[in-house]
Amino acid sequence: MSVNKFSKAIIAENSRGYAAVIPDIKCVSPKTGDLLRGRNPVDVARELVKYGAKVMSVVTESKNFGGSPELLSDIVKHTNIPILRKDFVEDEAIIKETAELGASAILLICATIGNEDRVKFFYEKSLEHGIEPFVEVCNAEEMTWANRLGAKLIGINNRNIVTLELDNGDTGRTANLASEANKGAVIVSESGILNRSDAELAVKSGANAVLVGTALWDADDMRAMFQSLKVEI
Repeated sequence: MSVNKFSKAIIAENSRGYAAVIPDIKCVSPKTGDLLRGRNPVDVARELVKYGAKVMSVVTESKNFGGSPELLSDIVKHTNIPILRKDFVEDEAIIKETAELGASAILLICATIGNEDRVKFFYEKSLEHGIEPFVEVCNAEEMTWANRLGAKLIGINNRNIVTLELDNGDTGRTANLASEANKGAVIVSESGILNRSDAELAVKSGANAVLVGTALWDADDMRAMFQSLKVEI
């Protein structure tokens, strides 16, 4: 089984001429509140695959984002694409659980993990458990950590995850940091992508994919919004 299934799906979409759009299945936004508004997230995930999603992320943190491991498991079972688990990794147990739930990748947030040695530990444990580590950075120092690890999949969070993304960060951070990544790394611009112009700036700056949550959930027509974010690369 390929450990790089998630990044390979992004690269395959790039080979078709587009940056990948990664829908974020997130039940609650700390900034804007309930995102589901009566919708079933598993049904929405299945629809997003029909719209053309080649990869997807699922937020499993419960206290602030309303997610759960069960939600991840259900979406893995009802879609046939690589899934990224987004949560706050604090110990090896969550990595083992993620592999057991069938996710292809796990988010490792440098800002919340706290130091380079711990990021390296969780990175190596992810590989041992057969899932791809998705290293999230938000500044030059954390990008250096990712580069020293030889990370193949790097997310640039345009907002401040430490304060639960309540700020108004935008893709300017991707524009500033993407060029600092090791050559060949798959770059994902995360958060603060509200429209096609934001996606275009991220891709122009070097992103291979854009990860979008709230803008999709708040759209009057989710399919139209998804299609509008599909930028040529």
